[in-house]
Amino acid sequence: MNHGIRTFFIAIVTIAAVAVFGVTLTRAVWLAPDSSVYVPDGVVRREVPPEEQPARLLIPALGIDAHIQYVGVNGSGNMGTPSNFTDVAWYKFGTAPGEIGSAAIDGHVDNGLGLAGVFKRLGDLKVGDDVYVTRKNGEKLHFKVYNVVSYPYTDVPLDLIFNKADGRFLNLITCEGTFIKNEKTYDQRLIVYTRLVSS
Repeated sequence: MNHGIRTFFIAIVTIAAVAVFGVTLTRAVWLAPDSSVYVPDGVVRREVPPEEQPARLLIPALGIDAHIQYVGVNGSGNMGTPSNFTDVAWYKFGTAPGEIGSAAIDGHVDNGLGLAGVFKRLGDLKVGDDVYVTRKNGEKLHFKVYNVVSYPYTDVPLDLIFNKADGRFLNLITCEGTFIKNEKTYDQRLIVYTRLVSS
């Protein structure tokens, strides 16, 4: 094979590989299940200094050590979700983890290709399991699971997730159940309720 033919062949293979990667990436992102929940009106925002904002979520029982993104509300009025499948996302207009109130963090169960997301095994958590949030200043907050509940995605107790204010709570959110293709979501929302025990 002469140099010109070899160069042409390499160029064709490279273009094909880029095209396949592009299609795969597009499908993974655009067809990803929506694991969000609607954010009710009146969620109380408690300002915290930047250095006390969350940086990482650690769940030893699941082998999770994830970067925390900050999200708001999307066009549908739902809490935003992480931009990838390895990070989690904190609702930045609500309570910060460790503060009085209900902090909320969500994560994907899988992507548009069915590959596992960061919260794929969230439902394996049990009452008493440990959850940690590391703040930007290095402080480590220790939470313990006190309940794990799955709800129909149209009947999630929003005030319990976002507005419970008689303690320092962190609620972890993902989806599970049966995939509803035309709505691009699963029919259940899994909520892991945790409570601060020490910092």
